Amino acid sequence: MGEFKDDVLGRYQGLRVADVSDGMDAVGRPDVGLIAAAIRPIWRGAEAFGRAVTARYVPTTEAVPSMTPEQYAEYSGEWYQEKCPYPFLDIVNPGHFLVLDLSGLAVGFWGSNVGLAAAAKGVAGVVIDGGCRDTAEIALQQCPVWARWRARTTVIGRLEFESLSQPVNCGGVKVMPGDIVVADDDGVIVVPQTIADAVARCARGELESDKRARRVLYESMGRQLDDSVK
Repeated sequence: MGEFKDDVLGRYQGLRVADVSDGMDAVGRPDVGLIAAAIRPIWRGAEAFGRAVTARYVPTTEAVPSMTPEQYAEYSGEWYQEKCPYPFLDIVNPGHFLVLDLSGLAVGFWGSNVGLAAAAKGVAGVVIDGGCRDTAEIALQQCPVWARWRARTTVIGRLEFESLSQPVNCGGVKVMPGDIVVADDDGVIVVPQTIADAVARCARGELESDKRARRVLYESMGRQLDDSVK
């Protein structure tokens, strides 16, 4: 997918999830790509769009043995290295949107540290069918994250890596690497890349029509114009 120089993706700049949903309706794909409403932004005002990079994690069957705190520190490091690595950090580029299938588990896979690591790579946003912790820091850092759960636990003894850059199920939606993901306060929508151009053009028309109509109302009410109607 390469660096963020992508004409089709660029057409999604400024589009709302509602506009994209309307665009999907216009091309005959109503209700397609709507990720479960239970997957919500961690902080209000988050918005992002990008091309999907996918990863899947599954519940572990391994029991954590009894050990000393010193042994546990070593064991936990090995778990992250061997059983539950974050290999997507090695392949992401600016304009990518991480789509993480955690089998719906309320496990704190994502947090403030990895959030900053992803931001440093130029990741546009993250949607997780699973858990995110450190949510106050995620909000403070303005890392755009959408998750099913606000979690507390770590992945150790709970999750294992299964696959990278394969189709995943996120909030009841099949997501393919390269699909377009758009997310804001309303939730998350995924546009199959095969129809992404047509959907963007229809969605842009919906947005501009809405702006014109609301601008007339703003003016008739004597309201100062804001960025949402300019």
